Amino acid sequence: EREGNPLVRFYRAAYAAFADFLSKRDALLILLFVVLYKLTDTFAGVMTGPFVLAIGFDKASYAAIVKGVGLIASLLGGVAGGLLARAMPLSRALLVAGVLQALANFTFSWLASIGVNHTALAVAISTENFTSAVGTVVFIAYLSALCTSPAHTATQFALLTALSSFGRTTLAAVTGFVAAATGWVVFFALCAAAAIPGLALLWLLTKRGDFREIEEKERVAEAASTA
Repeated sequence: EREGNPLVRFYRAAYAAFADFLSKRDALLILLFVVLYKLTDTFAGVMTGPFVLAIGFDKASYAAIVKGVGLIASLLGGVAGGLLARAMPLSRALLVAGVLQALANFTFSWLASIGVNHTALAVAISTENFTSAVGTVVFIAYLSALCTSPAHTATQFALLTALSSFGRTTLAAVTGFVAAATGWVVFFALCAAAAIPGLALLWLLTKRGDFREIEEKERVAEAASTA
């Protein structure tokens, strides 16, 4: 009877997929990288709304910019992320996207230093949304490339995606306290610095050859598509 229980089947499938993933070389380092890579973007994103309202913008202006130029920037960033992932090896694309995500935080430090200025807000929101979308698309390409087991592809992708949200759901809980303690200019500079652990792990994984197989498959697939 327990064999037919959907919950039991789900846990068994998840366990099998996770166990299979852990058999990979440097699996724990990869999982840590999955948690850390988007932290710079996540920490800033959680506090963007409270920050904008706290420095004096009204909700209507903020919403108009987010739904206007912010949305356009997100769409363009998604396209740019796809082009970036195709134009260079995945490790390099992750590096470029990670650096862009980090640098985007300084536009909010700049906004905090000048106060209420709708043009500056539009620039900051557009920059953040564009770089976030670039990073998300490249990161999803990386997660997809990690899931190579035919029997567990979908489950592993779901587990990795859930793990990558750990920063947003758990670690980002402290951002409000940090912002209150440091002030907005310093807070967003710290958000930029939050990219360093993930980028350091990216360098380590690249140096250890963990991207070699992924990028070789990319080259084979590209050669096959152009043949």
